[in-house]
Amino acid sequence: MPNDQSPLPPFSAPYAPDDRTIAAGLLETARFDAAGEQRVDHTATRLIEAIRANDDPLGGVEDMLREFALSTKEGLALMVLAEALLRVPDARTADQFIEDKLGQGDFVHHETRSSAFLVNASAWALGMSARVIQPGETPQGTIGRLTKRLGAPAVRAATRQAMRLMGNHFVLGETIEAALARAQPHSSRHRRYSFDMLGEGARTAADAARYQNSYASAIEAIGRMVGEGSLPDRPGISVKLSALHPRFEAVSRARVITELVPRLIDLARQAKAHDLNFTVDAEEADRLELSLDVITAAFRDPSLAGWDGFGLAIQAYQKRASAAIGYVDDLARRLNRRMMVRLVKGAYWDTEIKRAQERGLDGYPVFTRKAMTDLNYVGCARQLLALRPRLFPQFATHNALTVATVLELAGGESGFEFQRLHGMGEALYAKLAEDRPEIACRTYAPVGSHRDLLAYLVRRLLENGANSSFVALAADEAVPVTALLRRPADIIGSADHAGHPNIPLPRDLYRPRRTNSRGLEFGERAALDALVAAVAAEPLPAAARGVDATPEEANAAISAARVGFENWSRTPAGTRASALERAADLLEQRAAHFMALLQREGGKTLDDAQSEVREAVDFCRYYAAEGRGQFGDSKAMPGPTGESNVLRLRGRGVFAAISPWNFPLAIFSGQIAAALMAGNAVVAKPAEQTPLIAAEAVSLLHEAGVPSSALHLVQGDGRIGAALVAHADIAGVVFTGSTEVARTINRALAAKDGPIVPLIAETGGINAMIVDATALPEQVADDVVTSAFRSAGQRCSALRLLFLQDDVADRMIEMIAGAAHELRIGDPGDPATHIGPVIDVEAKQRLDAHIARMKTEARTHFAGIAPPGNYVAPHIFELSDADQLTEEIFGPVLHVVRYRADRLDQILQSIERSGFGLTLGIHSRIDDMVEAVIDRLSVGNIYVNRNMIGAVVGVQPFGGHGLSGTGPKAGGPHYLARFATEQTVTINTAAAGGNAALLAGGE
Repeated sequence: MPNDQSPLPPFSAPYAPDDRTIAAGLLETARFDAAGEQRVDHTATRLIEAIRANDDPLGGVEDMLREFALSTKEGLALMVLAEALLRVPDARTADQFIEDKLGQGDFVHHETRSSAFLVNASAWALGMSARVIQPGETPQGTIGRLTKRLGAPAVRAATRQAMRLMGNHFVLGETIEAALARAQPHSSRHRRYSFDMLGEGARTAADAARYQNSYASAIEAIGRMVGEGSLPDRPGISVKLSALHPRFEAVSRARVITELVPRLIDLARQAKAHDLNFTVDAEEADRLELSLDVITAAFRDPSLAGWDGFGLAIQAYQKRASAAIGYVDDLARRLNRRMMVRLVKGAYWDTEIKRAQERGLDGYPVFTRKAMTDLNYVGCARQLLALRPRLFPQFATHNALTVATVLELAGGESGFEFQRLHGMGEALYAKLAEDRPEIACRTYAPVGSHRDLLAYLVRRLLENGANSSFVALAADEAVPVTALLRRPADIIGSADHAGHPNIPLPRDLYRPRRTNSRGLEFGERAALDALVAAVAAEPLPAAARGVDATPEEANAAISAARVGFENWSRTPAGTRASALERAADLLEQRAAHFMALLQREGGKTLDDAQSEVREAVDFCRYYAAEGRGQFGDSKAMPGPTGESNVLRLRGRGVFAAISPWNFPLAIFSGQIAAALMAGNAVVAKPAEQTPLIAAEAVSLLHEAGVPSSALHLVQGDGRIGAALVAHADIAGVVFTGSTEVARTINRALAAKDGPIVPLIAETGGINAMIVDATALPEQVADDVVTSAFRSAGQRCSALRLLFLQDDVADRMIEMIAGAAHELRIGDPGDPATHIGPVIDVEAKQRLDAHIARMKTEARTHFAGIAPPGNYVAPHIFELSDADQLTEEIFGPVLHVVRYRADRLDQILQSIERSGFGLTLGIHSRIDDMVEAVIDRLSVGNIYVNRNMIGAVVGVQPFGGHGLSGTGPKAGGPHYLARFATEQTVTINTAAAGGNAALLAGGE
């Protein structure tokens, strides 16, 4: 067939199709005939028996997983130690970290079940270290006593050595040369290798260049050392696209295609020159379409014609796996080329589940039941084998039943191989080689330093260490072999059971109280294109009603609201709640309209605009749900015989709601919704910079059923707000804005005669983040850049002051500055824009003045370049002392302060002295440190990153504005907030073990 160079339509498949539909199709073809089922049982049983008979004196990863299961405290502690310890440079932090983790499990009395050297040596080292740590000792006191009893250096060295022992069994070599030397004696026609250069995705251009060079050097080294033979009997290399570009994201598609495709082609040409297998690894679901765009563009390059080594990995836990296989087959067919396809089960399950929930998607892009992943794997294997020889299937699995099933599907024909991870599956594939010597197996071998092991190691532990995984059960003699032979189709039973009963759909996350706000995935091209078109097509209203009200008009609005209060306060709570719920529904239906307003009037980027609409929706639903319970039926209270004590809650009167311009829809709607649900009438005064958004929001609330007599809008500057506050009939004020204005309002209310008027105020502040040496730099960079610079730094909760432990500060600052450099500043209507304009000329002038002063008083680490207009580029300044920053700087300016590990208390004191307590961020793997900081500081919203999976999964730092589904964050004061100080702690652990038993990937 001649090459077809006509454009291939881009990959398109529903991002999160219904599990039941997929299951119904898979279940129809899941069974072999009786003889085939018997052959599968026979093959799988022999493989399982070989696993159980394994007596490897060194031991491997499976031994560690069995010894320290992730369902145990010891297993979790070991996972965290393995992920972070070797990157901690200073002794003090390492000692505290070791004590913190070893104290969480019983390593002292742990009786090893394995005779393997790896397990026994690691258990001994950990037990020895834990033995000298006495219960109840504090980190500070323990370190001193450790030195007396054994010596802190010995404890530290023993624990580090245990981690290195594990590393040696996960990593083939710390350099490609070492890995090749170790692999060489074991290589043969049917024992192949694919090398993976360890490392996370690039955050900076320097990272991308370093990874590019690493891949290129590895390809050359592999090519020099391999002998004769032809594909597929040749070694290979795996590459991550996210390692080759710092903004590998769907909204930056044009830039990625322009910059990344040539890099990928260069590497592929090198691999072709040595006739190697060159595989593009799979990544998160939101990158699938972009990955296929890049792969397609590279694969079509004429310089790669005649080479059969180009390949990619496809994840069977993704519901679009079959569609992706069909797409790459069409690509190979059009170009009359062959392609290798590695079928894996998947390694980002926790991330995918959490991301879909946060984004309020209609469904999940991955299966929520492990058996569905296994069933889909078999279906994809059947599809791949039917497409031979155009596609060369590579089946990556450690599951004996899966291996046996693939062999039966292959029907005795060649043209495929199995793959296993280095350090895993050795006994299984040794037995397979003995029984079926013609079957090839390739070892996926990580290469890199133990420091770089981090996220890779944890993903492997998580995907294969769940207590439901085959790897965890295969060697357990207590588990009958028949249980391991149970088919995925039998476990699922019917299509109605395809989804996990304990994992609700993202929309149902908060049911039965309320529905999660609806979002969309920008990684789904069809959805993104439709949204962009809809937003662009929205016309602006001609003018905002009621702009520039006079004080007399403001007074008239209050008087009218006072009359309206009489009826509204007597309206049943259920009716009030229903009106807010209808408003939420209307906001979702008209999301494009309000996003257009937010972009054009508020300068919001597309993702910020979507987040704000969702937050407004959430506020309406949240307060409706809370109000149904608190303002519904009267609550009888206990009392003496003959008495009837009843508790009722009702509105206070007319509330003045004064909202800011930085969240002109979410905070505006949240204030109003809270006050209305409590039975109050509202006179709302929005910021003068965003009148159109406010007018449209009030109109929508009226349409939803809120009487116009109960909700009034007055527009104008601060003088109108002052008039509202001063009015005698105002029964309460809810305000979000500057601390200075809040104090002015407080004084004005306190000076009034009559009933005491409550003030619910949320102001900004000098929001801080503390980062210690256990934190992963990539995660820190992601959170810092998002919090400090996105929304042009114009969030009340934005990061202003970053405290970095000095032992790791240089590397952290370098990565944060490099990541900031990659942000695109410009037109907020362009989906590729990360930072839009600041709100007005005055805001820009204030920020420019501060930046100019910082350039003379502080060390400049990064100074971005802004385009003409009201744009302010990100800046990073290092202060000598936190006290240099005395006020909130409301824009994309980050201030950094270094601290010594033994002077953390001084940092906490400086945060206390600042007088601000809106938000706080903590990046640490040391639980004792985290809990001590939370207990010490009276901060409203605390974001803790203990994430152990290597990639931050979407939580916006500090919770804060724009994070959906979180209830009454700072932007929407709770109507009961005046009775107590609220604190919200968001702990991002992602895959800390709670979901491990439900893992849908692995093996």
